[in-house]
Amino acid sequence: MAETSDIYEKVMDVARRRGFVWPSSEIYGSVAGFIDYGPLGAMMKRNIENLWRSFYVFQEGYYEIECPTVGVEAIFVASGHVKEFADKMVQCPHCGEYLRADHIADDNGIANAGTLSAEALQAALHELPCPVCEEPLGEAGVFAFNLMFETTIGPGSQRKGYLRPETAQGIFTDFSRLLRFYRDKLPFGAVQIGKSYRNEISPRQGMIRLREFSQAEAEIFVHPDEKDHPAFYRYADYTVPLLTIERQLEDQEPAGFTMRAAVDEGVIVNEYVAYYIALTHQILTAIGVDPARLRFRQHLPDERAHYAADCWDAEVYSGRFGWVEIVGIADRTDYDLRSHAGHSGNSMTVFIPYDEPKLVKRRRIVADMGVLGPRFRGKAKAIADALAASNPGEDGARITVDGEEIFIPADLYQIREEEEEVRGEEVMPHVIEPSYGIDRMIYVALEHSYDEDEVDGEVRKVLRLPAAVAPVQVAVFPLMNRDSLDEIAQAITGRLTRCRILAQYDDSGAIGRRYRRQDEIGTPYAITVDYDTLEDNTVTIRDRDSTEQIRVPIERLPQILPALISGAVTFPELKV
Repeated sequence: MAETSDIYEKVMDVARRRGFVWPSSEIYGSVAGFIDYGPLGAMMKRNIENLWRSFYVFQEGYYEIECPTVGVEAIFVASGHVKEFADKMVQCPHCGEYLRADHIADDNGIANAGTLSAEALQAALHELPCPVCEEPLGEAGVFAFNLMFETTIGPGSQRKGYLRPETAQGIFTDFSRLLRFYRDKLPFGAVQIGKSYRNEISPRQGMIRLREFSQAEAEIFVHPDEKDHPAFYRYADYTVPLLTIERQLEDQEPAGFTMRAAVDEGVIVNEYVAYYIALTHQILTAIGVDPARLRFRQHLPDERAHYAADCWDAEVYSGRFGWVEIVGIADRTDYDLRSHAGHSGNSMTVFIPYDEPKLVKRRRIVADMGVLGPRFRGKAKAIADALAASNPGEDGARITVDGEEIFIPADLYQIREEEEEVRGEEVMPHVIEPSYGIDRMIYVALEHSYDEDEVDGEVRKVLRLPAAVAPVQVAVFPLMNRDSLDEIAQAITGRLTRCRILAQYDDSGAIGRRYRRQDEIGTPYAITVDYDTLEDNTVTIRDRDSTEQIRVPIERLPQILPALISGAVTFPELKV
């Protein structure tokens, strides 16, 4: 196994040399927080996104939408990002570098630095050294820095906009149309994969903290009183390592819980949150995350958003960065819809019909317009509407219209008790939100799959990526680039490609060198065309992880390889 002390350098060396990830705009001097995905990285990224879709779109049945990455200011005022989306920043008085104040405190052992006030952080930083120049920060002030990229829409600066800091808001603003698409019934959900932007203060963690990054988010709209997931049986017995609030406060390790037990014991607030914790565990292990280095940490009361009923982070252990948040799963209650309804004036509710209509007694206040009209003229209708919503006393009602308090005597209206048939009620849904950081998923998959072993007396670097996310799934080699071996290998490559298998033809260098090259980029299987192929029409299939080989007929390749890649059959089973 590879040493973890320098795992980041080893992983990024492979990533840069082999075309997974490169510094962005390198010829002009790279800027921290931006990366380019090379040919293999872009393919791996698409594979991970498609694996995510296989769960959320195909298994869960949530349709995908796509919204602009630029939004008008009103969206982010309603969401709270304009006012609240800020990090605490400090500028070193010696070198002038801008730094994340809570990160400096964290790195120096100050617990829960992210929850401290600006004043408390400033006091904590007083004697600490600047991580850049190592001079004491002293009286450097801590202040809030909004992380959104601001822009203007159209000529001049008439309409302000922002690059979206998350993909979720487009789903919320499309709520009414999504509701109609799903035939006005709860529960329903929508998903989106796309770019988001955060103007990070000092991103120094490579792919872990980017200014432009990809998110995969699902917004699941549920009845506030019905949070038992209809397919909970699927994950009821699924065991996940949970680092609960209590275990954090007592400095304990995570404990394994089945999702059924976690809900029944009140550890997880409801079945929906538990369901998506288990599904997230399944996705992360499917992309190559080591289950022994994966946990789900519950937000402490002082870090959880005030509106959230419960929130958990899927955290993965990195040899360089420690425990890193990869996914957040939250019950956001009705905060988002209520906020957008209040700011936009649009209804964000769902009509829920009763099984049987109900007779409800209502009190209706009817104004005497014959008197109110001449007396109040243009304000008469507004006064009547305010009166209808008021709670009158015995002598009359006090109402406010256009900021003016008005007293309406009891003889100017009637109170009628009426019985009305009600067929249902308007309900504002709650939102369950699993939010995935795609770039972080890619990095931890690379780190956890990186390995070194010895083959034929040489150190072999290998990415043990699952076949479903490997950028190249099959390599095809001619033993020699002559005697028609190359033509047969090229024909096999074309046939596999037509079967939607990511196959790569390679005839460059010695066969051993070609194996090592493919091992290093994570290719799970290699096919070699040799001189026996000319005699019996068979080829060898080599398994990346064991380096073992078997011979199979060429005509069986389109059946065998998809079965291997999907996991329907294992390589040892082929040898039987």
